[in-house]
Amino acid sequence: MEIKRSGASLSRIVLIGEKLKKISLKEKVDYLLLNRGVNSVVNINLKDVVKNIDFNSTDIQVYPAGAGVPALREAINVEYFNSTSKASNILITAGGMNALDLIVQTVDMDYLFLPTYYWGCYFQMLKVRKVGNKEYSSQSELYDMIDELRGNAVLICDPGNPLGEKYDDEEQFKLIKTLSDNNVTVFFDSPYRRIFYNSKDDYYSRLMELKNVVITESFSKSVGLSGQRLGFIHSTNKELIDELAIRLMYCTNGVNAFAQHVVLSLLTTPEGVKASNDFKKATANDIFLNIKYLQKRGFLVEKYYNTSVPKGIFAVVNFTEEELLKYYIGSVSLSFFTKTQKEEASNYARICVSSPHERFVSYFDAIK
Repeated sequence: MEIKRSGASLSRIVLIGEKLKKISLKEKVDYLLLNRGVNSVVNINLKDVVKNIDFNSTDIQVYPAGAGVPALREAINVEYFNSTSKASNILITAGGMNALDLIVQTVDMDYLFLPTYYWGCYFQMLKVRKVGNKEYSSQSELYDMIDELRGNAVLICDPGNPLGEKYDDEEQFKLIKTLSDNNVTVFFDSPYRRIFYNSKDDYYSRLMELKNVVITESFSKSVGLSGQRLGFIHSTNKELIDELAIRLMYCTNGVNAFAQHVVLSLLTTPEGVKASNDFKKATANDIFLNIKYLQKRGFLVEKYYNTSVPKGIFAVVNFTEEELLKYYIGSVSLSFFTKTQKEEASNYARICVSSPHERFVSYFDAIK
């Protein structure tokens, strides 16, 4: 048979993970797996949360609503948008990647502008969907690119992947508003923000008022449920939401009802809110301690944070992927995350700093 080839390739991060598993089994050595984008400080404790879920109910054992469980969509409006939006502006997706893929295939654009250092899956997704891409080197540079950007889209991930950089909210909001006002679509992808912020955060509510902004989110990072594959899209553009709902229906026929009800419980029940808060507190604390440790040892590549602060779940360190492997630390070469800066980036590695602090330090202390 003839195959329609996408031209995309499998994630290097996945391949590194498989390689480390084989090495670990063969050498009987426990590796610190910082190559993955998984919060591993603690697992979220769902023991008391699932007690209140009736697994035999028709809410779980039948096809879920195509746009998502109505109660969950409203809970997201309350939690993420301070009740200022509407459930009809929100679509539940099968994870953050599914959310991004849906908007990439639906929004009419010639190019999606990515930062110079970007999550590799963004680029591969664009290849699959036959959408062009260009780059911008810094957020401030986008002001001078408006003529080129107009009619296209810009992706902003904050805190970022792979650098873990966090921009000032006020400066970033001013930029996004300027882009939106000039007919530039902005995809605001922020799966890491809510690790560090609670329901009092009004940033999404402010972004919601900008007509050309689409927000994609995920519960993989903020409550540690990567395996449940659940995220959402928010847009006030009814035409876009209507088309996304059609595409969502015919690619999923409804998103995992069990996952939706677990997240609903995390957002709305006392047991769920406590589990979420405990997870976030422990995770944010050890991320903070790990970044401070890297800075103290001189391991953090500070030049990548000149106009931002290191705050996300990732950081860039002054070692190559191969050098860290000698100390039983898994990482990914920064060169994997850029098209134009590969030579410079090959000197550094991206690591996930969402790891138990004591264990993290025990491995890096071995580096002299």
